[in-house]
Amino acid sequence: MVEQAYDLNRYQKSIFSESKNNINLRTEALAFDDVLLVPQYSEIESRANVNLNQNLDSNIKLKIPIISSPMDTVTEAPMVHAMHRAGGLGIIHRYNSIGEQTAVVRNVVAEGIRQPAAAIGVTGDFKERAMELVRSGVNILCLDIAHGHHILMERALKTLKDSYGKSIHLMAGNVATLGGFNDLADWGADSVRCGIGGGSICTTRIQTGHGLPGLATIFECARSDRDAKIIIDGGIKNSGDIVKALAAGADFIMLGSLLSGTDETPGEVFVGPSGGLLKDYRGMASAAAQNNWRNKVASHEGIISSVPYKGPVKEVLKELERGIRSGLSYSGANNLKELRLKAVFCKQSDASKYESTPHILAKV
Repeated sequence: MVEQAYDLNRYQKSIFSESKNNINLRTEALAFDDVLLVPQYSEIESRANVNLNQNLDSNIKLKIPIISSPMDTVTEAPMVHAMHRAGGLGIIHRYNSIGEQTAVVRNVVAEGIRQPAAAIGVTGDFKERAMELVRSGVNILCLDIAHGHHILMERALKTLKDSYGKSIHLMAGNVATLGGFNDLADWGADSVRCGIGGGSICTTRIQTGHGLPGLATIFECARSDRDAKIIIDGGIKNSGDIVKALAAGADFIMLGSLLSGTDETPGEVFVGPSGGLLKDYRGMASAAAQNNWRNKVASHEGIISSVPYKGPVKEVLKELERGIRSGLSYSGANNLKELRLKAVFCKQSDASKYESTPHILAKV
């Protein structure tokens, strides 16, 4: 259970109100841009002294709380290696054959990564895929589906927990509510990906009308008394959002778009219409992605796009880490636990949101 020292307009006491039609109506659902963290007295003389270490479980310890998303335009062997060198974690995507995925695993294991992570589904060949991945050296399995609070997830988690016990870390998701988080934890998840519809190339909220803002999801899931770790997945635009997420109760941040377009992502660099260098980045629920990996389209809940080429991902991670360390220092927090205890949130108005940006650019 995450200790918290904030009361944002009694957020946790007014999550739901009952309408005249007996429909549960959420009175407030805050996004990252709706809040700011209040600066506090700090005794941190150097931001380099801020400790960002975080344990995924008793055996898996990371130096930065960042995980790369299991997307086919984000994480294969090069990204896994880069994340490992930076102190984070990369999740090898599942959008290929079992043989292709296990070949990637064997690649990273042969090059010294002792705790590789890989994604699987919850239907079809998921048991066989899990077995082959574990045989190849994987000890973190990510059960990767869009709507994780589902009977198929329940069955898959219980099956895998019965098969592997505590020897394999089970990461599962995605969910958006406290009930979803608690259920996945009770079904066997050691960590839970939290966030629905917030990704930069995700259209779930437009297509289905469902979802919750990322910050609201963290506030809700952080109320849990379960031991599973909270991984916020989607809606993170910059290091400031990461700091807000960690302060609200997230244990880890899963990134897709912020890591996209780097050298380590799959795909070729190409010249765009305006002459700039680009790389492809796509949602795994986009029609193109679904056609590629399963030859059919179940729903249109993502898009394909091109993003500017960014160079080595280590430079992106360094910049994010600098921002996170700076963010902790503004709250006078030496580590992530202190950040949660000291964090004070305030809501900001539309005028404040404008003031928070480099608004001189609007005058040019």
